[in-house]
Amino acid sequence: MSSRITRRRALVAATAAGLALPTAAHAAPNPAYRGGLFENLRVATFNASLNRPEEGELLRDLESGEDEQIRAVAEVIQVNNPDIILLNEFDLDEKGAGIDLLRRNYLEVSQNGRTPVFYPYAFTAPVNTGVPSGLDLNGDGVVGGADDAWGFGEFPGQYGMVVFSRHPILTERVRTFQKLRWADMPSNLLPTEFYGVENSAALRLSSKSHWDVPVSIGTSTLHVLAAHPTPPSFDGPEKRNQRRNSDEIRLWADYLSPGRRSQWIVDDAGIQGGLDPSEPFVILGDYNSDPLDGDSWPGAIDQLLEHPRVRDTKPRSAGAVEAAELQAGTDAEHQGEAHLDTADFADPDGPGNLRVDYVLPDKTLQVVSSAVYWPTQGAPGSELTGEDPFPTSDHRLVRVDLQVTS
Repeated sequence: MSSRITRRRALVAATAAGLALPTAAHAAPNPAYRGGLFENLRVATFNASLNRPEEGELLRDLESGEDEQIRAVAEVIQVNNPDIILLNEFDLDEKGAGIDLLRRNYLEVSQNGRTPVFYPYAFTAPVNTGVPSGLDLNGDGVVGGADDAWGFGEFPGQYGMVVFSRHPILTERVRTFQKLRWADMPSNLLPTEFYGVENSAALRLSSKSHWDVPVSIGTSTLHVLAAHPTPPSFDGPEKRNQRRNSDEIRLWADYLSPGRRSQWIVDDAGIQGGLDPSEPFVILGDYNSDPLDGDSWPGAIDQLLEHPRVRDTKPRSAGAVEAAELQAGTDAEHQGEAHLDTADFADPDGPGNLRVDYVLPDKTLQVVSSAVYWPTQGAPGSELTGEDPFPTSDHRLVRVDLQVTS
């Protein structure tokens, strides 16, 4: 039996169970390690738009090694070179083969002369998008389709997530919250009148999933809190998506709060409660919520930005300022500072550019720097961001450099 077959079977088994996915080859040492001190641990989030309209389509593009969008996404990651990165909107296949294909055919291959990146560890798990609920959740009198899945999606795994890491993922300590019910959240925003009593009691809170992924860094552990709440749009007067988005964000706010506020939270293994106050964390993901602009429920993202345990480093870019000036339109009416934007939504019917992607570290962690990867026009890398149709995604990679001691 070849080593490649052995590795693939191990990966398939791990993915099916929602486990960390080790890679045997190309494990590059972390250059930041110096005499027991880890300096400049770079943590990033990137909604890479690696979703496709049909099941299996992304897998075919990954197998080819020649897809232009995926090559550009890989180049963005190579340029920024994070130690830990969450990718949102990565279609998950049942066997998990796509994760290994992304590494082998794109990330570990130089794109336009960039230095390849190697991630010995990865984590993924099932998400709610595209999973049939068996209920009429959109109230059209018919059961079935993307609107009646636990999370909007044409097939199971669409718009999924994956965490890549150069450091070991503590698989046995991972907590997932895919099946946590919305109705179990005290004082929730669930529109029971719209869904009805039966559907409201069954509906899951997370539109994809929420993951607490502990990563071992020397003798320290960093909890990567990953999520991708539903967009607060495509709503009727009941505002069900606005409400769900806000309560998905609130899940992490409660999770970080000791005592009674987090006691309602139960993970998929049946373990109750939130994160111990002594455990450091970083929140990652596309939260689809801007603090001042767009369609969010009032105060939605402020539940995290103003949380007493969370530090907002306010990553910024010059490219976002330039884009707001050139695109004008809705952007000219925004209250928020353009240099904080992380997504280019300035199409004719869009809400304008917004800050929706976040890397929010624990206040106990020392922050070295932060940035949004959004180069100005003509600057190196601008060909990887561009304008609609985007070479990579309408979102930008966001990164924060932390200093973590062992």
